[in-house]
Amino acid sequence: MSATSVLFDAPGPRARRASLIGSVVSLTAITAGAAWIIWILAAPRVSGGITLPGMFDASRWDILTDPQVWGFIGTGVAATLQAAAVAAAGAVALGVVLSLLRSSRLPWVRIPTAILLEFFRGMPVLLMMLFILLVASTGAFWAVVLALIVYNGTLIGEALRAGLAALPRGQREAALSLGMREFQSKLLVEFPQALRQMLPIIVAQLVVLLKDTSLGYIVGYNEIIRSNMNNLASFFGNRYLFTLFVVTLVIYLTINLLLSWLARWLSWRTASGSGTVAAGADPGTADPTSAIRLVQAASTAQHPGTGTHL
Repeated sequence: MSATSVLFDAPGPRARRASLIGSVVSLTAITAGAAWIIWILAAPRVSGGITLPGMFDASRWDILTDPQVWGFIGTGVAATLQAAAVAAAGAVALGVVLSLLRSSRLPWVRIPTAILLEFFRGMPVLLMMLFILLVASTGAFWAVVLALIVYNGTLIGEALRAGLAALPRGQREAALSLGMREFQSKLLVEFPQALRQMLPIIVAQLVVLLKDTSLGYIVGYNEIIRSNMNNLASFFGNRYLFTLFVVTLVIYLTINLLLSWLARWLSWRTASGSGTVAAGADPGTADPTSAIRLVQAASTAQHPGTGTHL
């Protein structure tokens, strides 16, 4: 038995033929469905007794040659990115604080934090935006930003707490053996490692945060969808609604695909960085002295003449 067929049997001629037929049928069905959608969109349609051209007619796309239209679209994109950037920074900062509080050994700190996390995780983001807007009267921008900070901060905090819990106990024990306190060990030794391990998950959550800025449409914030699908469509009429929809979709896909690529790159970087182990060491076991070397390196950098050796 070869190494590539340890977990499963190699498919025989009948299985390969069935797989090929299934692939051809699926590809044919997808192609036929796409062709049907294109044909429906390209066909002229009657509205109010007037025959309108298909969605791909040049008369439906001529507004894209107007620089003022692109300036208005750019304003919506800038508003979305501004809200997403401020909310992302706040969510990461809040997540760091919540992860430290949630992993505390003090019950009077850990239990209230856990209750608070469950409460905000269970509240819909849109409801949170409406609550902030109606009760605090912060305005549309801060209603969107604060709601995204609270909701995504709780999720990022749970991800970081899971990263802390997954670290080997030797990391903390090594730091405590050097005289560090619990909080110092968590902040200086454990937390940087947990952050590196959870960084791809955090970036993926920030992609969700960016898409959730579209909920600002409901509270009156002029993000991409409200600027394009509401303001521009109201000015130019429903004739250009499909055009503006496509432009909005392409903008969102471009931004989110770039962030998704960043998440995959960070995942590859962290995996390759953590996969290097010493010769002869068990790759599934972390080096319990790495925390000691980290602290000693910092101590040596601050006091070059007082370095110690294991």
